[in-house]
Amino acid sequence: MSDILENANLQEENSSVGNKTAVVAIIGRPSVGKSTFLNTASGEKISIVSPVPQTTRNAVKGIINTNLGQLVFIDTPGYHNSEKKFNLKLRSLTKEQLDSCDAILYLIDATRTPGEEEELTSELLQPYADKVVVGINKIDLPEASPSKARIFITQKFPKITASHVFDISAEKDIGINELLRGLYDFAPVAEHLYPEEFYTDQEVDFRIAEIIREQAINRLHDELPHAIYVDIADMEMRKNGKELWVRAFLVVERDSQKGMVIGKGASMIKTIRIESIKEMRKIFDYRVDLDLQVKVNKNWRQKDPVLARLLK
Repeated sequence: MSDILENANLQEENSSVGNKTAVVAIIGRPSVGKSTFLNTASGEKISIVSPVPQTTRNAVKGIINTNLGQLVFIDTPGYHNSEKKFNLKLRSLTKEQLDSCDAILYLIDATRTPGEEEELTSELLQPYADKVVVGINKIDLPEASPSKARIFITQKFPKITASHVFDISAEKDIGINELLRGLYDFAPVAEHLYPEEFYTDQEVDFRIAEIIREQAINRLHDELPHAIYVDIADMEMRKNGKELWVRAFLVVERDSQKGMVIGKGASMIKTIRIESIKEMRKIFDYRVDLDLQVKVNKNWRQKDPVLARLLK
């Protein structure tokens, strides 16, 4: 069996999946590029991508099968310092994943000087330093300074060798192969957790909700950065399995926000619906008929039952 990854995204047609298996938690400050990395490395759209920090709310799983083995990635929420109930829940979710994983991929933004949030993340990772691989992301950007990130890593994690620190661009697919090889160093020989054809274990309703939320956030991030969630109220397969009908609600916190989501002449909600359907066509092998509406759940970010359902 070859020890070379021919492509980080796709296996060669005739190659078999290797015998190593590892669960890898991805961690980093908000908007460092965790979701972009996961989507690029897997070759599929798995995790929500947005310029708005902390758009990843759930521990999303992406599965990569190569001739070295199977890596199961968990895209944890962006880790930052805040005592709000919503953010405390996100931080709790991150810590749970670090305890149970085989390896940790720590992503650092090469365009930003390490600051308070990077200090917080490095403190969190100290007990796990012996299973950390570092990816210095966004090296393709003109303002990138990966040397600053390397100095930070050397100071904070003297046990991490240079062979496990990689300069990458998740957006441009630079250095991804090399980084994946580094992660396989921590993967034991073990039975695969998922069939080879799987690239995610997400349920259909979750994937649809994330696509809708992504389209909404990318158009309303100035007004409603984190005040939106998507409630899939009903789904029904129709036309002999050729069409999935979905009724979904974009849920906001206040009545004043409802009008922003609907837009003048319902222009905003129509755009979100149309663009969501376009994204779904890229993923599903059946048509999706989306009935998209807006409703209010006042102060939902302070309600434990809602948070328990969303952050799982």
